[in-house]
Formats: sequence, C-alpha cells, structure tokens
Amino acid sequence: MDFKTADLCDAHAGTTHFQVAEPGFIDFGGRTTFTGPISTVRAPEDNSLVRKALEEKGNGRVLVVDGGGSRRCALVGDQLALLAQQNGWAGVVVNGCIRDSEEVGRMALGVKALGTHPLKSFKRNEGQRDVEVRFAGVTFRPGHHLYADADGIVTSETALPESSLD
Repeated sequence: MDFKTADLCDAHAGTTHFQVAEPGFIDFGGRTTFTGPISTVRAPEDNSLVRKALEEKGNGRVLVVDGGGSRRCALVGDQLALLAQQNGWAGVVVNGCIRDSEEVGRMALGVKALGTHPLKSFKRNEGQRDVEVRFAGVTFRPGHHLYADADGIVTSETALPESSLD
C-alpha cells in the first residue's frame, strides 16, 4: 500500500472520522511507512503488557503504546521489536522511549517513539490493554486505523479507501 500522510490530510482533514497527531515522534524502525488497525496498551513505565501484546499474532496491526510520555525508561527494545516483526505486526508507536535503536533500525518494522533511553522498564504487570489512549492530540481507539510515514501519524475510524491512498 502506497500512501503519504500529507495526501491523506489533504483528502480527509476536517472530517469527523480523521485525526492528525501532533509532531514529535521519531522514526526508529527499518520501515518509516506503515499502516494497520490499532491495538493499544497503556504502560506506565512497565512494558509487561507490551510484551504480552506483541507475543500475539499481529495480523498487520499497529500497537500504540501510551507510556505517558515518560523519558525515564524504554518500553520497547530489540527483543520486543523482533517479536513484533516475527508475529506480523506492522508497527509500534510509543508515547515514550525505546532502546537498542540501531538494531531496531535494521528490522522490517515501523517504530516511532519520542526518543531513546538505555534503561529498560520495570516489570510490575501494570497497565491496561485495548483501551482508548490519548496523546499527541489524538484519541487512539482499538480497531481504528493508523497511517504513519516520515511526515507524521494520522488515524481514521475506518480503513481509508485505496483511491485516497495513492
């Protein structure tokens, strides 16, 4: 699927089903363009549920991880990114940090985050799965669709028609 988020904004901005994320996310994965249905994890400096989600078959989904914007630890590293790639996830968007960025950059996976941090997260089995999460001016809802490229991130309640993606 070939699309540009700028073109999607031209075609859909201002409609009720379409949202545009505020800038600030950096591309770390080997793929800068990715799309898929959204699955979510709310992970307050604890990536236990992130791992559980990425252990599932991704079926082309995008995992949106709300780490509360924390820059005190990483919620995704090379092991979780590899798990995501092996299980067919299209990408991961982290409202927080990742680590092992060089290895993650060699993977066929879209990964966007606020930055990097070498410290791994804590394991307290805290958080929530497949709930609405809100950051960057967007409400990310499970089942909605996310489109990401080098210019940014947009979401839509439904998959956008292929004619608007070309």
